[in-house]
Amino acid sequence: MNYQAIAFFDLDGTLLDQNSRITPEVADAMLALKENHILPVIATGRTEIEILDIRQAAHIDSNIVMNGGYIRVDGEEIYSDLIEKPQIERLYHAVLDHGDQLSYYNEGAIWCTGHSEDLIGAYTFIHSKIPPIDPLGFQNKPVNMLLVLGRENRDFYEAEFPEFDFYRNTPYSMDTVKKGVSKGAAIKILRETTGLSHLPTFGFGDGPNDKALLQACDTKIAMGNAGDELKEMADFVTKKNTEGGIIHALKHFQLI
Repeated sequence: MNYQAIAFFDLDGTLLDQNSRITPEVADAMLALKENHILPVIATGRTEIEILDIRQAAHIDSNIVMNGGYIRVDGEEIYSDLIEKPQIERLYHAVLDHGDQLSYYNEGAIWCTGHSEDLIGAYTFIHSKIPPIDPLGFQNKPVNMLLVLGRENRDFYEAEFPEFDFYRNTPYSMDTVKKGVSKGAAIKILRETTGLSHLPTFGFGDGPNDKALLQACDTKIAMGNAGDELKEMADFVTKKNTEGGIIHALKHFQLI
């Protein structure tokens, strides 16, 4: 398709409603975007296996997942950044030593070191399935992203593991990616790899891990439920995700 622009959407608190679902109105808006030759791209900390139903409901075939660790455009994989096993093993021991748990992610699977109250809380928070236990599965399966499950110890992890970035995505968990991996970096890779660097970009987000997303886009749109930091850097603050904020912003910028 001859695209005229690209729109990047975070999921939780942005494209999804309070039940982590795509509303019919948002689904219709995504179809309207495509009819107007605008490429809609999901940009999320989740992985693909968690969002297949969401993608289908939203009529979206392109995604940046695992906070930039993996990219698919129009159904085709264009980028996959893997974490090296020695890095994972060092974090694995530290996490268990501090009473936390660890989840492992690639585009097709999620597994974890064990089930704790915080782990169950994290996946319940985003209405996602509890992953199976396979503590040493990282030794024979590729890993794009990790999730530290615990409410404390962030300062320790950031000090001891400068090779990682930690994003607090729920009260119970932190997305963990290689330093430099972000939604923003992935947007740059996507545009360059697909030859779409010349197109205008629109970014929609609400959380701390959306800061890089908005910074990478020409037009920065914060949801009404976003934090103050994101609102301050935004070109436009739309309504809350539960109040039609996506559609309000798309109409404001005459994208639909």
